Amino acid sequence: MSIQSIEINLVGVPLIEAFKTAHSVKDIQRSVVVVVRDADGATGIGNIDPSPGYSKESVADHFRMLRDHFAPAIIGAPAGNIHAMMATLDAIDPAFFDAKAALEMACLDLTARRAGISMATLLGGAVVREIRFNAWVGMLAPDEAARQAASWQAKGFRSCKVKVGGDVKTDIDRVLAVREAVGADFAIRADANEGFSEADAITFISGTARARLQLVEQPVAWDDLPAMTRIRRHAQGAGVPLMADESVLDHASLIGILRAEAADIVKVKVMKQGGLLGTRRMIATAEAAGVRCVIGHGFGLGINTMAEIIVASTSLNVIEGVECVGPLKTRDDIVVDKLDLSRGVLPVSEAPGLGVDMDPARLERYRLDSASIG
Repeated sequence: MSIQSIEINLVGVPLIEAFKTAHSVKDIQRSVVVVVRDADGATGIGNIDPSPGYSKESVADHFRMLRDHFAPAIIGAPAGNIHAMMATLDAIDPAFFDAKAALEMACLDLTARRAGISMATLLGGAVVREIRFNAWVGMLAPDEAARQAASWQAKGFRSCKVKVGGDVKTDIDRVLAVREAVGADFAIRADANEGFSEADAITFISGTARARLQLVEQPVAWDDLPAMTRIRRHAQGAGVPLMADESVLDHASLIGILRAEAADIVKVKVMKQGGLLGTRRMIATAEAAGVRCVIGHGFGLGINTMAEIIVASTSLNVIEGVECVGPLKTRDDIVVDKLDLSRGVLPVSEAPGLGVDMDPARLERYRLDSASIG
């Protein structure tokens, strides 16, 4: 099962509507899709969806790294030896975790398909058979945010994330309006995307006390762990867990967060952590330290989404309400059957590999650039 060729595609799939965070505004999902083929013609697929503010390198950077360096280096290598492949890629460049994740995802998909088993089985088995998703509310006016949250609740969602990190008074009003709209039995997360100062973060946590937030995510800059630690102490007094997201880069950064006691929860993403296996290792490390995890990149196509769903299904340390909801934000996809997350729940696939197949016609429709190696 040696790698004979790798096809690399840069695609752009329109979003249903423009989406604003403290980092950026976007109306199209630019992604990289890879196809790994072995000597018998069997294929595995992988996909990454870098976004500004979340991934260190741009999607174009990852496309070029895959085309010019990573893919040529693993032609002829065994697709099933992920450890050896990652060592080769790390020797070329210690960064570009997203690009590495795309290749790892495709090789694992190929390996599982050849074995006739699901990706969850390849990873050791699913302990959760049904995955629930976390909805989202953007930086909207409070009354509009409240209506949107209530709409998600009516569809079957049990939790949502509210974007904050702008004017702190408006942020507080937005969260309180959402709580009033959805009642007490609906979990609310607040995500600042590094948009607060330390003082504003404390003001926000105090001002939203009666909203009983499930967590507050990344209130300040990713590299300010001392501020995260101080905010966490304040949040603990208010009974609100603090989650690190942008601060979580690699395994070493996770250890740094744990040592600094800078978060009660950490967020992991398959592409950001360099692949499914790396993400599983980081979840296990967090679990050993008594820290729970949220999983999911909020923008993404069906392949990467399935990878995160499957990883989430393999650990009880992952909190209900995964955040890999990209298919709800895109008008289309490059897979045959676009994932239907509209009711906030999906069974874990038992089909071979990732459980999704690429649609060549859709890939062609949204392709912006491509390269074939090998």
